[in-house]
This record gives sequence, structure tokens and C-alpha cells, in this order.
Amino acid sequence: MVAGTASAAALVRRVAVTGNSMRPALEPGDRVLAVRTRRARAGDLVVVRDPRATGRLLVKRVAAVGAHGVEVLGDNAAASTDSRVFGPVPVVWGRALYRYAPAARAGRLPRGGGPSRGGG
Repeated sequence: MVAGTASAAALVRRVAVTGNSMRPALEPGDRVLAVRTRRARAGDLVVVRDPRATGRLLVKRVAAVGAHGVEVLGDNAAASTDSRVFGPVPVVWGRALYRYAPAARAGRLPRGGGPSRGGG
């Protein structure tokens, strides 16, 4: 789960990571910048509206893009509520590109990585 700040028409949004679903790529307490885009490619870290609570934003990784939407998964499958639960999302808000806090972990977020398939 994440919290976001920005106006609906904004092109950049600050997002706070609050859960464990994207570990190890993103840790609870990380702050990222997301850039508005509707395009998504497999491996992208994206910000989507939670289909179960549209006021809440989620940061997930794109697993696949298809005719019925974008399949998103958390990197830490054991701690993630994602497309395995709510199905593909019809649209992404944007792509998470840069971690600005904490300072020791600041930097561009790489594409790739991917969901952990391990149990737990």
C-alpha cells in the first residue's frame, strides 16, 4: 500500500511506500516519484489505483500487458495483494522512476527485477 500526493492533473506524483509487497526493490518508508503515463511494459514499476479502494494507490511491477488490462504483481509474492487477487487493472496512473528518500537509498529505479517466486 502507498500514499500519494498530487493533483489529478499532475504529471509527477510523490508516493510513500508503506507495505512489504515490493521488497527488496522498495522498502517500507521509501519515497518515490512517479511520472504520469498510461503506457506500461513488462518489468516497469507502476502506480495503479487499488481496484478495491480507488482512493488508495499501489506500487507494483508489470508482469504482462494484454487486451484485458495490465497484470501487476508485487516482488514479494507472500506479502502482496495484486492481480492474482483482483485481476488485471484497466489502466496505470504512471511509472515509478526515482527513489528520493531515504537519502542513503536515493536513485533511479531500474526496470526489471521481478516477483519473488519463493514461499513464505
